[in-house]
Amino acid sequence: MVSKILIVEDEQGVVQLLRARLEPEGFQVITAYNGQTGLRAVAEARPDLVILDLTLPELDGFEFCRRIRRQPETARLPILVLSGRVEEVDKVVMLELGADDYVTKPFNTKELVARVKTLLRRVSTPALPRVLRVGTLEVDLDRHIVLVASQPISLTAKEFELLKVLLEAKERTLTRAFLLEKVWEYGEELEIETRTVDVHIRSLRKKLGPEGARIITVRNVGYRLETTSPHVNPASLDEEAPALE
Repeated sequence: MVSKILIVEDEQGVVQLLRARLEPEGFQVITAYNGQTGLRAVAEARPDLVILDLTLPELDGFEFCRRIRRQPETARLPILVLSGRVEEVDKVVMLELGADDYVTKPFNTKELVARVKTLLRRVSTPALPRVLRVGTLEVDLDRHIVLVASQPISLTAKEFELLKVLLEAKERTLTRAFLLEKVWEYGEELEIETRTVDVHIRSLRKKLGPEGARIITVRNVGYRLETTSPHVNPASLDEEAPALE
């Protein structure tokens, strides 16, 4: 089966160079010259991998990647960033946004093709079930199943996502503003009451029973989830802790 590669790049010379190298390798190449067109191409053509520039007209590569990762149907679409931006901060930001690889210009076309093949092999290999376990708490990320002491726990979609984010943070403290953006996708430009997070945390603790004591309030900051045995009185976990602006 022929793999489709979407190139989202506004420099025609780079597009032609990539096409000339990828097509002889048996790939079908699709192109888009700005971010908005690239998003439409993802929805309509359903590529197997995206080669993405960062500096694009209409919609830059950062926002492109952010939107792709927010959609369940494209959340695991491989994205290889190809950019002239060599600053470490750009690489870190893109990898945190969900890019799978980052190659700087000028680039070696042979190496880039090898990276493309590696990413495609990774996707074609059946993934093991993604299950997070802490104490008696077990969270199946793919099937959206939560167990406490082998007993199923019914969570809302937002409660499940909130628990997932806290678990994946690995005991790092997360601010309410971060949780609002990550779970509810509210940007800083929206003045959303941060008590939304507190209400869901309170409900999540209650539903998790004894394991709910792992979710710790960090005064004036936010929340973290303890992966070691919590030495906290659950009755004291609902204290009011205003978030820092």
